[in-house]
Amino acid sequence: MNWQSPARLWLLLGVLALVAGYLVMQRRRSRYAVRFTNLRLLDRVAPQRPAWRRHVPAGLFLAMLALLVVGFARPSAEVRVPRERATVMVAVDVSTSMLANDVDPDRLSAAKEAARRFVDGLPDEFNVGLVAFAGSAAVLVPPGTDREALHEGIERLNEGITGVQGTAIGEAISTSLGAVKSLDSNAAKDPPPARIILLSDGANTSGMDPMEAAAQAVAVKVPVHTISFGTPSGSVDRGGRAIQVPVDGQTLKAVADETGGGFHEASTTAELRAVYEDIGTSVGYRKERQDISARFIGLGLVFAMGAAAGSLRWFSRLP
Repeated sequence: MNWQSPARLWLLLGVLALVAGYLVMQRRRSRYAVRFTNLRLLDRVAPQRPAWRRHVPAGLFLAMLALLVVGFARPSAEVRVPRERATVMVAVDVSTSMLANDVDPDRLSAAKEAARRFVDGLPDEFNVGLVAFAGSAAVLVPPGTDREALHEGIERLNEGITGVQGTAIGEAISTSLGAVKSLDSNAAKDPPPARIILLSDGANTSGMDPMEAAAQAVAVKVPVHTISFGTPSGSVDRGGRAIQVPVDGQTLKAVADETGGGFHEASTTAELRAVYEDIGTSVGYRKERQDISARFIGLGLVFAMGAAAGSLRWFSRLP
């Protein structure tokens, strides 16, 4: 936290002086009570008053002054601000290997549930789109703010929806970039700040070279965050025969490194949710230094009202 008018913090010395003065007055009052030895008469002229409660209004009042001084010094801090026209494309692998049940209930079902949680956690003003890919890639939901349409698109994520088997990571990236460029009439000339979140369990087996697609992403400054989902022991049943489909994240890591995104590995549903949450804290935001004096002034006013309420309640007067 920085201060735009740090010299004003010297006023806190005045608050400290008031605290010291209050403590001195309380000590003198205690000494006077000890000197007044006629306890029966003391009870009549000075009936018993709340012990600790009599200090509450004064404490709140002094805290209010300190907070107002801090606010007067105009503190500022870096805060996360959603980027205007921020666009997030979620690309999900729907190849046959995603039916492996090494993740409960299976890789694809877990990925769909995690994707729902992820998009629901993003700010409402973010544009979010959905791409499904296997041997080819297709935009299921163009980027926009309609979360209901996005939920319906996630529900449609099933094996074979693209019509071609395989794992086309490069095609998924390229298709996502194309969707970003079609966001609005200005997107081609003035691309929106965008991120691609790509989840897969294997290496590229068809379509465009993933590194060629990564170069396209770098050219338009779109980081690709990749998630390698599954375990080395994954398998799918085909005609009563178990086919091994171990997770392979080497290509995904290379893509993330090339584009400046993050590479994540998840082998359970809980880990996948954690990965999405981690990505969600940074996607679509920028840091901006803002004046936060209102926070301190607002809290100071709350303390002032508390001091007034306590004084009226216990002493029938304002502090």
